[in-house]
Amino acid sequence: MSILTISLIAVLTGAVGVLIGYAVRKQIAQAKANSVEALAEKRLIEAKNKEQEILLHAKEKAIQVMDEAKQEEERRRKELEKTQSRLDQRESMFDQKLLEFEERKTRLEDKVKEIQEIKVKIDDAKQRAVDELQKISSYTREQAKGELMNRIEQESKDDLLHFRLKQDQQTREEIEAKAKDIVVGAMQRTACNHAAETTGTVVDLPSDEMKGRIIGKEGRNIKTIEKMTGCELIIDETPGVLVISSFSPIRRRVCYLALQKLITDGRIQPAKIEEYIEEAKRDLAIDIRKAGEEALHKMGIIGVDPKLVSIVGRLKYRTSYGQNVLNHCLEVGYLSALMAEELDADPAKSKRAGFFHDVGKSIDHETQGAHTELGFTILKKFNMDEDTCQVALTHHETNPPLLITKLVMAADAISASRIGARRDTYEQYVARLEDLENTAKDFPGVDKVYAIQAGREIRVFVNPTNIDDYQAYNLAKDIARKIESELQYPGEIKVNVIRETRVIEYAR
Repeated sequence: MSILTISLIAVLTGAVGVLIGYAVRKQIAQAKANSVEALAEKRLIEAKNKEQEILLHAKEKAIQVMDEAKQEEERRRKELEKTQSRLDQRESMFDQKLLEFEERKTRLEDKVKEIQEIKVKIDDAKQRAVDELQKISSYTREQAKGELMNRIEQESKDDLLHFRLKQDQQTREEIEAKAKDIVVGAMQRTACNHAAETTGTVVDLPSDEMKGRIIGKEGRNIKTIEKMTGCELIIDETPGVLVISSFSPIRRRVCYLALQKLITDGRIQPAKIEEYIEEAKRDLAIDIRKAGEEALHKMGIIGVDPKLVSIVGRLKYRTSYGQNVLNHCLEVGYLSALMAEELDADPAKSKRAGFFHDVGKSIDHETQGAHTELGFTILKKFNMDEDTCQVALTHHETNPPLLITKLVMAADAISASRIGARRDTYEQYVARLEDLENTAKDFPGVDKVYAIQAGREIRVFVNPTNIDDYQAYNLAKDIARKIESELQYPGEIKVNVIRETRVIEYAR
C-alpha cells in the first residue's frame, strides 16, 4: 500500500474513533443527567411529604392550644362569676350593716338630746336650790364655802398635822425600803469576777541559763529591755522565773510579750530586743482594740468610732486600787441599767453612761488633768450624747443635776465597795499577814505561826513540853483577844493552836 492510502486509513480510523468516543461520552452524560434528575425528584417528593407532616403536626398543636385556651377561659370565667357572687353578697351585707348603723346613730342622737334636756333641768333645779339657800342663810355661795373651810381647818388642824407627819414618816420608810430593794436586787443580779491586779508579772524561763542570756554581756541586754519598755526586770535566785515590775500594766504587757518572743527565738541581742519590742507593741495594740470591741459588744453599744474603741480597750490594762477598770466599767453599766429599769428610767442610756463614766482613766497617766475632765473631753470629741458626757464629768460631785448621774454614782459605789473588788496592794497584803503572825509569836511557848486562807486563819504550833492542853485552850483565847484589840481586819480570823506530842521508843 501506498503511504497515501495508509494516511487515509489512519485519518478515517481516527475520525471513526472520535465519533464513537463522542457517542459513548454523550450516552454517559445522558445517563448521569437522568440519575441527577431522578435524585432531585426523589428529594423533592420527600420534602413535600415532610412539609405535609409538619403542617399536619402544626394543625394538631394549634387545635390543642386552642382547646387549652378555651378551658382556661372557662375556668377564669367561673372564678370571676364566683368572685362577683362573693362581692355581691358582701355588698348586701355592707348595705345591711350601714342601715343598722344609721338606725343606731339615730337612736343615740335622740338619747343625747334627752340627756341634754335632763341636764338643763337639773342645772335649773340646782340653781333654784342655791338661790333659795342664799336667801335663807343670807350668805353668798363663796362666803358659805369659806366659812365651812375655816371651821373644818380649825377643828382638824391638829389631826391634819398628825396625819401629815405620819404620811411623811411612812413615805420616807417606803422610799428607803424601795431604794434598798433596788440596790440589793441590782447587786444580786450582777455577779462579776474580781481579781486584784499587782505591779509585777512573772515570766517562766525554760532554764536558769536563760537568765544569764537575758542579762547579757555587761548587762547590755537587760539595760536595753528596761530602757525601751520602762519596766524593771527582777532576776534573783528563784529558779525558772523572773519578775517584770512596773506600775503601768501596758508597759508590763509589752515587756512580757517581747520576752516571750525572745525566749522562743533564742537569739537575745539588742537588735532582736528592739525588733520584738516593736512587734509586741503592735500585738498589744491589736489586743487592746479587740478588748474594746468585746466590751462594747457585751454592752450592746454600736456605731462607736474605731479610735474610741481602742481608748476603751486600754482600760483592760488600767487598774484602780487593784481593780481592773474595764471590768469595773462593765459592772457599773450593768448595775445602772438594772436600777434604771426599777425607777422607770432609760436602761439603755443608763448602761451606756455607766460604761463610759471612767473612760478618762485610759489616758490619765499620760495626759494632765482629772479623769472626769478627760473623759468628758473624749466623749465630746467622738460626738457622744450630752447625758453620757455629763455623767463622765459629774459622777464624783456631791449633788449632780441628772438622775442618770446619781444612778451611775450608786452603781460605781456598789462596784468599788463590793468585797473582793478592790483589794490591798501586794505589799500591804504581805505586811498584814506578817503583823498577824508576829502578834501570835509574842506569846511564850509558841514555836511557829503560819497565816493561811488569805489571813482568815492562823495556825499556831506550840512546844508540847512548855504548853499543856489546858494552857493551849487559854492561849487560843488570849491570841484572839490580842488580835481583836491590836489589828484591823475584815470578817473574822480563826485561831488554831496545835500541840503535838511525839513519843519515840526503840525495840532492840
